[in-house]
Amino acid sequence: MIAAMAKPTAVYLETGSKKVFAAAIDWPGWCRAAKDDQGALAALADYVPRYAAVAKAAGVPFPRTVGGAFEVLEQVPGDATTDFGVPGKIPKLDSERLTAAAARRQAALVEAAWTVFDRAVAVAPAELRKGPRGGGRDRDKMVDHVLSAEAAYARKLGIKHRPPVVGDEAAIAALRTAILEILSAPDGSPPVPKGWPSRYAARRIAWHVLDHVWEMEDRS
Repeated sequence: MIAAMAKPTAVYLETGSKKVFAAAIDWPGWCRAAKDDQGALAALADYVPRYAAVAKAAGVPFPRTVGGAFEVLEQVPGDATTDFGVPGKIPKLDSERLTAAAARRQAALVEAAWTVFDRAVAVAPAELRKGPRGGGRDRDKMVDHVLSAEAAYARKLGIKHRPPVVGDEAAIAALRTAILEILSAPDGSPPVPKGWPSRYAARRIAWHVLDHVWEMEDRS
């Protein structure tokens, strides 16, 4: 009997003039970039072991074969934001309504990204090694940057919180709870004018958190 081949992982590509992002559609935060399509897909596959920690923290099954093959469902033209290093375009597929189960799963994975981030912060040294070009934030400045970004992202969901101060656990929890409440709702349409659909918000928030987790790990 011939074993059935693993189902390809659904992705979309955001293509700028200098950089391409590959993002796993159903796995918020699993999103990597390179100079071209194949490089971005290869980078995505390389990060399977690191994203597995997020899935584990969420209690979501993450098969080892998940990075074995990819199916590109959409290609989105990028812009200067893409080339700067941020997945900034919203694919059409993000306008699709989620089931209640899919929305809860989405929120669980974003919450798990925060869990992984908090664990990384707890073990990272205050002063991180410099990046390839001698730059990069140290740990506490990186945490402050992530919290400030999340407060800005939350406004795209109609949530207006002041950026939490590093160490203010109550304020951080309040912001995250408000975000998760929206991400766990089945109606994925933008909750405010010019806002983000929940699928894109989940992906962008989790990507930003995990990008800094992995940077912190690499520079510790």
